[in-house]
Amino acid sequence: MNDRLSALRLFVRAARVGNFSSAGRELGLSQPSASRLIGALEQEVGAALFSRTTRAVTLTDAGATYLMRVEAILAALDEADHEARGTGELRGSLRVGTPVSFGLREVIPRLPAFMKQHPALKIDLRVTDRYPDLVTEGLDVSFQFGALPDSSAIVRKLIHQARILTASPDYLRERGTPTIPSDLAHHFMIISPAHPLPTFSFRKDGRVTSVRVDSQLAITVNEGATAIAVAGLGIAASSENSARAELEAGKLVRVLPDWDFGSMEVNAVFVGGKTIKPAARAFTDFILKELRDA
Repeated sequence: MNDRLSALRLFVRAARVGNFSSAGRELGLSQPSASRLIGALEQEVGAALFSRTTRAVTLTDAGATYLMRVEAILAALDEADHEARGTGELRGSLRVGTPVSFGLREVIPRLPAFMKQHPALKIDLRVTDRYPDLVTEGLDVSFQFGALPDSSAIVRKLIHQARILTASPDYLRERGTPTIPSDLAHHFMIISPAHPLPTFSFRKDGRVTSVRVDSQLAITVNEGATAIAVAGLGIAASSENSARAELEAGKLVRVLPDWDFGSMEVNAVFVGGKTIKPAARAFTDFILKELRDA
């Protein structure tokens, strides 16, 4: 029974990543062992589930149909195990995706309390500021900001975070403090994934004002934009939570605080068409409660 379950879980991962070796490594199997397990599964099913080439493996039509059924079965089995225990204790593994700043400032500090409640649960935290592919990366839940590229995903809205501009006191003493949005045209803006466009828009008294800005420095990680602002190299756009500690410590100050710079929605995203894993649902509930109580 365990061999069959292992084969099914391996099959799902191999189907998603298109590679036996990568899927096997995730489950602690060598490439030959993974290939043998898949071969035994195909023999037991009585159908070829994969087409194999020297570069990749792809699902056959039978494999694609089998995948939809197997994923539903495995998700239902996880749910059944969780309910049967009746203790609320979570077991197995949970793979979580999160943007860097949100992960470092909101998720990781709260992990000890959650993991203490569920000592048998293993968590794999994937931290990146790019939008992940939940399917190929095997994520059970991904925390994401703003507009979502995958419309088929299951989305749970968590909170809104105000978008703000910040700069160091030293930078503002040297370059001057903007008082209206058009002043930003004379400043260096730190370009990051939080705001990659050269035009910033603000709202005040029901009117929208837009300004085109310049940048001397760009960075691919939002958390880095805050560090660059602290270093005095420009004005950074971020969520209010992403700069809270630096604002409280006086390392950064708000720029144009009387102007509405909009907000960013924080969502928990799950793969569409699948039953949400109990651990993913529980972790999302936990993070949501923590954020609302903060």
